[in-house]
Amino acid sequence: MYPHIITYLLTFINYQEQIIRTLLTLLTGKSLFNKPEETPVNKPYRKLQVDDLPMIETYEKLDYQLLLQEFLETNGKPLKPVKRRKTSTPVPTSLNCPRCGAPSDYLYANNGGKGQYQCKVCQCLFSKKNRFLKELILKCPHCSKSLEKIKERKYFNVYKCKNNNCSYYKNKINGMSKKEKKQFKKDPQAFKVRYIYREFRIDYKPLSKESPKKPKVDLSRIYVSSHTLGLILTYHVNYGLSARKTAALMKDVHGIHISHQTILNYEKSVALTLKPYIDYYPYELSGQFCGDETYIRVNGRWHYLFFFFDAVKKIILSYPVSPNRDTVSAIRAIDEALVKMKKIPEDLTFIVDGNPIYLLAQHFFAQHDIWFDVKQVIGLTNEDPISAEYRPLKQIIERLNRTFKGNYRSTHGFGSENGSVAFVTLFVAYFNFLRPHSALEGKVPVVNPALEKITTMPGRWTKLIELAQQWIIEQTA
Repeated sequence: MYPHIITYLLTFINYQEQIIRTLLTLLTGKSLFNKPEETPVNKPYRKLQVDDLPMIETYEKLDYQLLLQEFLETNGKPLKPVKRRKTSTPVPTSLNCPRCGAPSDYLYANNGGKGQYQCKVCQCLFSKKNRFLKELILKCPHCSKSLEKIKERKYFNVYKCKNNNCSYYKNKINGMSKKEKKQFKKDPQAFKVRYIYREFRIDYKPLSKESPKKPKVDLSRIYVSSHTLGLILTYHVNYGLSARKTAALMKDVHGIHISHQTILNYEKSVALTLKPYIDYYPYELSGQFCGDETYIRVNGRWHYLFFFFDAVKKIILSYPVSPNRDTVSAIRAIDEALVKMKKIPEDLTFIVDGNPIYLLAQHFFAQHDIWFDVKQVIGLTNEDPISAEYRPLKQIIERLNRTFKGNYRSTHGFGSENGSVAFVTLFVAYFNFLRPHSALEGKVPVVNPALEKITTMPGRWTKLIELAQQWIIEQTA
């Protein structure tokens, strides 16, 4: 009975709607039977552009007592304090010069009480609001004018050059077509015509190695032999079999009953043991580094795996997993690569794609006096000289991504971030220490004599775990 009543009510409501539409059409003269189509607004956004690094000047800290002594020796008379008239603007007695430390007796009220002061000893200009002098002065590299802070973001401050005579600004304006100039007048925010610099405020210390920690899981207490563990890793990592297929293979071929969850548990335990050994191994590197990011599925959401790779030695240097493809993740990825270098060369260059986060990361490291160059290979065709020169290196990192995808595909994603990190760690261990590479004449990227003597892959996995355990004990002793 109830379904008939619901059908009747819906039909009655539709009749009412038609009557209302008819009456409104007669009153307004506009047809309301056709619903207006909602077309999406196609408003193109301005792509992020990263400019060159600014000119950085530092204020030299002075001592007003030494300056007064020098004035006395040079002029034969002392520098007297400021003589103030009754009508002059008073200077707070608690105010000192931020550059030389001169007391208020030597300070002028420079602009009639509007907040600017000048020191008679060192001629420094400063305001009461900014009485503590900046350690660094950021200047536009095109016009040498000081940059002005315009925005504060979560991880950085944005500085802009507002000089209308700046060559950067003039070239941008003069390079516009008539159509672009009209659009610029209507919507100036759609164009980037000013020099912009981002000063990062990330609480992150580059090149700081973490102390290796002994894993909580003791692999000597697991219920399988070391050879069985080596077999599991060989099937699961080397051949890219899923945990379920590996468990089935161990049962059908070797007669060993083991669940797929136990295999995943072993994977995490071995990864915890191998990670510090992989991260701090004394690699012999070439200096030709390339980087890229690829997608992996973690807990039902897309995450990003950042690879940095020695294109000559075929060694994976960096492999962090992040839920975001942002500047902070790029900084972490580059830092993991820099930590593995004994000394950062002056001509160090990273080859990456057109994503601007790597240029922003370059600016972050420059703020910490860590210098390197970034070459961006943009698009699929060589439309600029840099892309034409460095595309072979970019193709090498793309090949690495495809190799990883071949092993990752069987996992169908990961249930947690720890699981994704464990899988990637084992892949890097296999790629760097155990996998022969055709470009290296069939040799592994990292040649270790202790591993060369072993002929079987399960045995090599076992020996690699043993080397990692010994290294952790030596480092934590």
